[in-house]
Amino acid sequence: MTQQFILSLISGVAIGGVAGYLGSLMMEKRMSLVAGPLGHLTLPGVAIALIFGFDIFLGAFPFVILGIVLIWFLEAKTKLPMEALTAIIFASGVGIALLFLPIDKAEEALIGNITSIGLVEMLVTVFLAVTVFIIVKIIYSKIVLINISEDLAKVEGINVNKYNFIYLLAIAVIVSLGVRLVGGLLTAALVAIPVATARNLCTTMKSYTVVSFILGILAPIVGLFIYKFTDLPAGVLVILVSTLFFIISIFFRRNK
Repeated sequence: MTQQFILSLISGVAIGGVAGYLGSLMMEKRMSLVAGPLGHLTLPGVAIALIFGFDIFLGAFPFVILGIVLIWFLEAKTKLPMEALTAIIFASGVGIALLFLPIDKAEEALIGNITSIGLVEMLVTVFLAVTVFIIVKIIYSKIVLINISEDLAKVEGINVNKYNFIYLLAIAVIVSLGVRLVGGLLTAALVAIPVATARNLCTTMKSYTVVSFILGILAPIVGLFIYKFTDLPAGVLVILVSTLFFIISIFFRRNK
């Protein structure tokens, strides 16, 4: 294996594993699809990064953060469903991106390019993914309680707005990193498909979380090895492998 492939593999495993773990929490709040609009929101930043030649994470993250802050603020002020607010932000992001996304760079922006990642970018990716994993692990039970009942969480002394904001920031980081792996179009699949597969296979919350994490790791590994032998787009292969796992899990569910 070449050094470039190893860097891609490590980065893919870090992003996929944490996306699966975070997705197990997002599914409980029915927020898995929120990652899709947020992924589309990265496109203006990715376009800027590609035009000026700097790391796409640095381009994507500020735009996702802006979207997260707007969603968090508007949800608190309007009490509209988060799905509706993300749809508004999504449309705005795509519209801005289409104004100046270079045609020759469109493929990388839309479906990712993890196979060109460098050493520094890999180290930053792993550091951020591990940091998000630790933070989410710390706040996991509090977010679950907030999902069940915000009033009960407040009775328990939990600052709902603060923890929701931390939670959304964690999503922003993973979405921004996910753009490198699967592009702005497919980020929702990183958090949604492993979780849906785990739901078919698991009967307890603990096993569901662990299996989501493991499936999130396996999809990039298998997808990148297929890429190595076929030279097909790595990001698309990662999602297709994850989808295959889901299809297989359906038969196990039927037999349970």
